[in-house]
Order: sequence, then structure tokens, then C-alpha cells
Amino acid sequence: MHEHVDNYCERVGTAFWAEPINAVTNLAFVIAAILLLLAWQKSTARSPAVLYLSFWIAVIGIGSFLFHTFANIWSLAADVIPILIFILSYLFLAVRYYLGLPLWQSAVVALAYIPVSYFVVPLIEPLVGSSSGYVPALLAIFIVGLLMLGRDRKLAMGLIVTGGVFLVSIGFRMADEPVCRVVPLGTHFLWHIFNSVVLYRLTMIYLRKREREPSVAG
Repeated sequence: MHEHVDNYCERVGTAFWAEPINAVTNLAFVIAAILLLLAWQKSTARSPAVLYLSFWIAVIGIGSFLFHTFANIWSLAADVIPILIFILSYLFLAVRYYLGLPLWQSAVVALAYIPVSYFVVPLIEPLVGSSSGYVPALLAIFIVGLLMLGRDRKLAMGLIVTGGVFLVSIGFRMADEPVCRVVPLGTHFLWHIFNSVVLYRLTMIYLRKREREPSVAG
């Protein structure tokens, strides 16, 4: 559990602060969570799901901070598990409240994300490397966005644009090692910043949707 992990350009040793920029930029997730809480307070919907999502965004920031400081197996788990929880939770909410599927079907679709990813990730890993684990989430955003075009164009375009931001974010994650000799800091810190924007936008899209349909709980 304490085996050292060195996955990023910025890290050149085993010290706690060996990745200072990668570590500090996780504040972007905490800031995103705070901004969402402020938006929730001003909202007419007061959806509890927004509080839930905001909580996990903050936890993602904390978990990623732990990984980029301790850089070992247990902190890697602290990094990836909250991200998976957010993905599954948002997919459930999107299928339930955007596409209008029944509760049980929404749960099945969300849980199906895990086995689908298990088969998809190895197929695309030769192309995108370790970032392949995030491609299923990217595809899910685009798929739901496209399915929503005929139902709610504003929401659909919000998802599609957010998917575009996520695509750029994955690009920065992929570029970290290739540009390492030219940019000693790497580009992983930009993955943090852009990802915080992605999670913020996804949650705000959900909040605005709930505001337009306040009679439905969630």
C-alpha cells in the first residue's frame, strides 16, 4: 500500500512536495465545490443531488492532493475511487432526469458503466495510454448530449460543450510525459484545472435542469 508511484513529469523524487503544482492545483476542485454551494443557496430548486455532487467534487480534490503528495498505492485509491463515484452518480442522474428513464433502469445503466469500461478501456489504451480510463466518461457525456438534442437543446449543447472541455482536459493529461523534456512541470496540472471546470459545468447543468422542473425531487 505504501509502494511509491511515479507517474507524472513534475515528480522527480519521493518527497511529499515533489509535485507542488500538481498538488496545489487540486484547490480548483474545492473552489468548484464552493461555487456550486453558493449557486445552490441562490437556486429555487435546492436539489439535494447538487449538494451530493459538490461534496464528491471536493473529495476528488482532496484525494488527488493526497496522491500527488504521498504518491503511493493507498493514495492512488483515494484519487480514483471518488472520481468513479462521481461518474456513476452523475450518469444515474443524467439518465433518470435528462432522459427520463425509470429509477431501476437508470441504476442499471449507471452500474453497466463499470463492465462496459472494463471492455472498452483495453481497446483504446494503445491510442491514449493511461488516459483511456476516462474515455468512457467522455463518450457518456457526448452520448447523453446527443440524445438530448431533440428534447432540450440548451441542456444538450451544455453537455456537448462540456464534453469538448473534457476532451481538451484529457489531451493535457496525455501530453504530460511527451512534453516533459521541454516543459519540466508537465501538463498534468492543467488536467486538474480543466477537470474542475468539467465537474462544475456538469453539476450546474443538472442544477439548472432541476430549476426548470422543481416539482420532481432529486
